[in-house]
Amino acid sequence: MNAESLMSGDSIIRPVTRQDYDRWLPLWLGYNAFYGRSGATALSPEITAMTWARFFDAYEPVHALVAESDGELLGLTHYLFHRSTTAIAPVCYLQDLFTSEAARGKGVGRALINGVYEQARLAGSPRVYWQTHETNLTAMQLYNKVAEHSGFVVYRKIF
Repeated sequence: MNAESLMSGDSIIRPVTRQDYDRWLPLWLGYNAFYGRSGATALSPEITAMTWARFFDAYEPVHALVAESDGELLGLTHYLFHRSTTAIAPVCYLQDLFTSEAARGKGVGRALINGVYEQARLAGSPRVYWQTHETNLTAMQLYNKVAEHSGFVVYRKIF
């Protein structure tokens, strides 16, 4: 995807670059704070550094897109490709999606999701999926318009 390939209103959806770090970081911290990972429960700086490094490592399946308008980053999405027992091509997991408060309700989230859809199509992926917390009702209004709810429930065990 080149910088001009996907536009939403005044926003350009493009791959993150190394020069974006200082503008990406506040969005990343905002995303984590939204899910309660701030202050005493914040991710370690090592996790943030590794996440950032993975975007630029050709051997990593982790990628990032950003929404930019007038030199300001309005949102981010992180996604990865992984193997599946139900498909030959890798499937795409949209792991993180976040827009700045000022950008909400203006189509930036939808444009970022569409950017991931485009990257999945280019990779030959048969599907894109993601999860959100059941209390994230505002985001779910958008998700219900751009995808179908699979009905699956997520279980996990943290070690």
